[in-house]
Amino acid sequence: MTFLICTFIVLMQFLWLHLQDLVGKGVGMGVLSELFFYAALAMVPMALPLAVLLASLMTFGNLGESFELTALKAGGISLFRVMRPLIVLMVFVSVGAFFFQNDVLPVAQTKMWTLLKSVRQKTPELDIVEGEFNYQLPNINIYVESKNRETGMLYGVMIYDFREGFERSRVIQADSATLRTAPDKTHMYLDLHRGELFENLREGQGGVGTERNRLYRREEFGNKHISVAFDMNMEMIDENEISQTYAGKNVARLRASIDSMNHRLDSITTSIGSIMANEPIVGITPANILEEERLPEAIAPRLTDPDSARAAQSLSLRRQMAQTARNSIDRRRMERLSQAMYLGDEQETLRRHEIELNRRFTLSLACLIFFFIGAPLGAIIRKGGIGTPLVISVLLFIFYYIIDNTGYRLARDGKIPVWEGIWVSSAVLLPLGIFVTYKAVKDSAVFTSDSYMRLLRTIAGTNRRHLAVKEVVIEDYESSRAAELIAELTAGAAAFLERYGRSGGYFGYWNGGIPSEAIAGLSAQLEQTVAYIANSRSQRVIDELNALPIIENLAILHPAANSPRLRAALKWFLPAGVGLWLLSLPFRRRLMRQAGAIASSELVIRN
Repeated sequence: MTFLICTFIVLMQFLWLHLQDLVGKGVGMGVLSELFFYAALAMVPMALPLAVLLASLMTFGNLGESFELTALKAGGISLFRVMRPLIVLMVFVSVGAFFFQNDVLPVAQTKMWTLLKSVRQKTPELDIVEGEFNYQLPNINIYVESKNRETGMLYGVMIYDFREGFERSRVIQADSATLRTAPDKTHMYLDLHRGELFENLREGQGGVGTERNRLYRREEFGNKHISVAFDMNMEMIDENEISQTYAGKNVARLRASIDSMNHRLDSITTSIGSIMANEPIVGITPANILEEERLPEAIAPRLTDPDSARAAQSLSLRRQMAQTARNSIDRRRMERLSQAMYLGDEQETLRRHEIELNRRFTLSLACLIFFFIGAPLGAIIRKGGIGTPLVISVLLFIFYYIIDNTGYRLARDGKIPVWEGIWVSSAVLLPLGIFVTYKAVKDSAVFTSDSYMRLLRTIAGTNRRHLAVKEVVIEDYESSRAAELIAELTAGAAAFLERYGRSGGYFGYWNGGIPSEAIAGLSAQLEQTVAYIANSRSQRVIDELNALPIIENLAILHPAANSPRLRAALKWFLPAGVGLWLLSLPFRRRLMRQAGAIASSELVIRN
């Protein structure tokens, strides 16, 4: 169902883009139906990934909304096990998509472009508009005051006929007229009633005239018939013209064409380079220079100084030589420009073939990526139906389409390599699919604002405590026990500062940084002390506790803690190593300030 919906949407986009080529041409429904059928097949690479995304979102959104996924997970069935049958199905869909791209799409695109170009070349149907000149007929302008739409009768007709040239132009006025089409649709017939005809006569026809006294002919008529050649038949262009382009070739033909074009381009560039290398410059060729270098200096021909030789020549000879040099430069410039244009056209054709070859494979991968985005995302948002999934699908697909179209244009224009431009959309969405799948499998909250706000507060260091005096205290508060905990905490914070306060250098950072165990230990000691003292009945003590910092155990403070090899590689790869070290410095300074605040908080809380 979603595939049919998406195909209809992209087909409407196709119709909107080519509406002006189809309207007013008098094309039959059979031709239009055939065109839309092949256009629908050609739009499958755009519709299928969107359909996969929307269908997977709706399916898993319905399962999540009805708590069926929750029941399955409670029964020990993981999300991957639920997705397994659909993963197998999507593998078959991806394989089928490749064979469709390779075998069906070239034929569909050939048929579609053949029909579309044939319709474009077809002469439009004649549509007479009231109150203005109509220019559809060749070399004839028709003005009509009004017309009867039921009978087709035209009233107040004025015709300017230039079929025999401007010198022999004719002007016809008629009270009424009718317009007919010949049975073979190759001519139009105008039946004029009660009117006049004015015709200019050329010199030598009907007498001799002058510019001031030119001859013309005037005729009054009751009925007059005019025949105009106007072919409204549609002639199909040759399909071979389209099938020989990149759009009508499969993978084997594309690879063969790319190999032959590369060979031809190499031959052309080698030939042009050889010509340019051996071309004489001001009468001197590289062969002359090499010959002179090989000869002994005593017998080597010495080149005449051009300035002294030019000074000995006459002014007219110098002008003639300058003009000859200018003409030679212009000729060579035009030759280089024509060669550059030819090579540019050949390289663009080669890029088009390479783009089409890469696109034969991108559809299959896009279907898999969109499935691994849509299914986990549906399990997370837990919204079924077609409303929310449709909105999310359209937004994701617009994002994908913008990236894909941008990469295509950059690759087509030669700004980046073809493989980069065509695969960039998949490279961008693949990490998103991995991230969403991981979050769904781990039951992580992806769309809860609290988790993202907490992450931002953690990065900014603005997390605060919000303790209040308890109405009911489960564990009795003892000041002596509180003093012991405070003494242990301040001693631990001081020892932490003493141990890690001066190890902020580059090599100290990559040799382990501040160990996660040390940060976690200080944080646990702080939270244990706060949890006990929070049983106090004193509002002042609670306020002091709220002023204590919250220590976050950030991975940036101990990079690649579980991978010594990766840490060693990053240490000696200076661009990444220096960047991460500089990024960690603000977080390290904040941790040291927090440890210092904890170490100096003993007297405040005791009082």
